[in-house]
Amino acid sequence: MRRDINGTVLEVEDLGDGEPVLLLHGWPDSHEVWRHQITALGEAGYRTIAPDLRGFGRSAKPGTVASYGMIQMVSDLIGLLDVLGAPRANVVGHDWGGAIGAVLAALSPERVASLTCLSVGHPAAFAAAGWEQREKSWYMLLFQFPGVAERWLADNDFANLRAWSRHPDIDSVIMHLRDPAALTASLGVYRAILPPESLIRPPTELPPIQAPTMGIWSTEDLAITEQALTGTAAFVTAPWRYERINDVGHWPQLDAPDQVNTLLLNFLSTLPTYA
Repeated sequence: MRRDINGTVLEVEDLGDGEPVLLLHGWPDSHEVWRHQITALGEAGYRTIAPDLRGFGRSAKPGTVASYGMIQMVSDLIGLLDVLGAPRANVVGHDWGGAIGAVLAALSPERVASLTCLSVGHPAAFAAAGWEQREKSWYMLLFQFPGVAERWLADNDFANLRAWSRHPDIDSVIMHLRDPAALTASLGVYRAILPPESLIRPPTELPPIQAPTMGIWSTEDLAITEQALTGTAAFVTAPWRYERINDVGHWPQLDAPDQVNTLLLNFLSTLPTYA
């Protein structure tokens, strides 16, 4: 279904009637990346709210880079929870969704009952992860160049994206990116939130995360170092839990869904229930 959030239309899959779990995808995905978790969470009695973030999937794709700033992303989520009548949610994010979820938890603690970050966690932890992470982040600089990045990704039926990302659902992802405007929109988060100067300036200071938080990292992640995720613990004042999944790449929710589902359901079961 589609919901108008302060003038930005988001596609969202909203299923079930239990405690809400807000599922936030990353680049270059849509809410479809959570299909295995939506099923498991629904069977366990949770309500799942899985939007396509602005610029992705079937959601609106504003034409300016400034439209993809972190505050805009977080504001969309607060507005979405309001529209759907969900005062609080357990937030689960992957890749950009992990970083956006961490900022949502820091800025609006009353809306976040718990936080689970897959692959990517707190933005300051990412910024402090050192040179190994910067080497892995080479593509983020490439993505700053309009036209150049799009050609590199899309030429020869997205050959570079296929070979580099090793995305387990690459054909489904490319289906959403074939429209050149959609590909450019998907890169908006990199251009708005991680411009080149972000490599040298101090990260924006945020309040600590007050929600119980779990981080999940996989050992074959091509884009994110372990330190970039585990460093999130320094920015959490609530209980912190860390889990590592071996021999799995950047998309553990697709490559190891049973392991992710078991960890997520176990973590959620340890939390107090709320109305």
